[in-house]
Amino acid sequence: MVNVITELSKYAMILFLGLHTLLGFRLVRKPEDEKRASLWQQNILFFGMHFLGNLVLYLNTENEEILYFYGAQALLFLIFLILHHVIYPKEDKLLNHNLVMLLSVGFLMLTRLSFDKAERQFEIAVLAMGLTFLIPLIIRKVGALRKLHWFYGAVGLILLLAVLIAGTVSSGAKLTLTILGVSFQPSEFVKIMFVFFVAGMLREDRSFRQVALTTALAASYVLVLVASKDLGGALIFFVTYLVMLYVATKQPLWFLAGLLVGSGAAWVAWKLFAHVQTRVLAWSDPFSVIDNEGYQITQSLFAIGTGGWFGMGIGQGMPYKIPVVEEDFIFAAIAEELGILFAVILIFVYLCSFYMIINIAMCLKDSYYKLVALGLGTMLTFQVFLCVGGVIKFIPSTGVTLPFVSYGGSSLLSTFVMWAIIQGMYLKRSDEVAEYDKRGKAEKIEKKGKKEE
Repeated sequence: MVNVITELSKYAMILFLGLHTLLGFRLVRKPEDEKRASLWQQNILFFGMHFLGNLVLYLNTENEEILYFYGAQALLFLIFLILHHVIYPKEDKLLNHNLVMLLSVGFLMLTRLSFDKAERQFEIAVLAMGLTFLIPLIIRKVGALRKLHWFYGAVGLILLLAVLIAGTVSSGAKLTLTILGVSFQPSEFVKIMFVFFVAGMLREDRSFRQVALTTALAASYVLVLVASKDLGGALIFFVTYLVMLYVATKQPLWFLAGLLVGSGAAWVAWKLFAHVQTRVLAWSDPFSVIDNEGYQITQSLFAIGTGGWFGMGIGQGMPYKIPVVEEDFIFAAIAEELGILFAVILIFVYLCSFYMIINIAMCLKDSYYKLVALGLGTMLTFQVFLCVGGVIKFIPSTGVTLPFVSYGGSSLLSTFVMWAIIQGMYLKRSDEVAEYDKRGKAEKIEKKGKKEE
């Protein structure tokens, strides 16, 4: 009976996730009053998929702790959605639905792979969700944030230099700092400061001198990350800056020049760093070095191929054979047990979120907030590309995590902060629309009064 439920659950979960994502794309540009009925449908699909996945996991393990953990997750998601609806009724609820969907998939897979890590991830998520109630208010009300771009730039660069000098080496790169026994990855938070810094530099002055100065300072971030051998982080900063520069200046030649410089820098990094050469070798011909450099990527490909379109079923695969599967390669575990089709739809959840963020950015009249929203959306989406691309051997592995899904406290916390900032931008847009309507009504009343006179 358990095998039958496990087998049928694969198709049901794919259906639930697919319908949830389809509704998301359909509702992006619809008015709020037309969204309400479909938002309830999304909630039913989400909680149904979440329940079914955890039920199958419990039936396959008979571990009662999974039931308690599922109850805690469901309660957390319910409180999060209800409180955000009450506190911020004009918030983008579709974005929040995508957030909890991605987070639930992450919890499900982490529970399957390492229950201890799933519990630690849950604790970080509780803290991060608490921050999401404060950050939109700050973004909405504190206008002085736009004047602090030099502060963001200086603090971000100092943190990266601290990692370069005193950071802990992990997988060949200096990534973490340990302060008072707490280890964290500063680059995850510096990403946010970097976006605010670039937006502040380019929001008004877009002269050649200003662009050259901003580019030089942005390059210093990338160079420090390269020196720390955090090439995944360097790529994310580099691409985000190029996108923000192009949108701010509308000069495609600068964008193309940046791509050429970046390509040259990647070639230099390949020549200089042994661990980059190892990753390129593992990407170009992993089966020739399957026992050493290519072991991780080959195991990832075996897992994806074994799962097929519909997966082996939760608890039926062998994802633990993939090194660091809870972090960099969790996408392969999802594809093996829940299916390639499920994994592809999960990518569309990210794309749907990016579409929503771009819609928010394009509707904002303030160029500063427009650039911030665009920069954060680019960072999140490009990180997904790097993670998934490395897992499926499309590009060399860069060691970045899958937002909201992979294990990692710093990554999860910083991604929540990005999400909350974007929600703050959405509220700013609502305020702009309300102010525009208010001015329009005032002008109509004034014109009417003049006519009567």
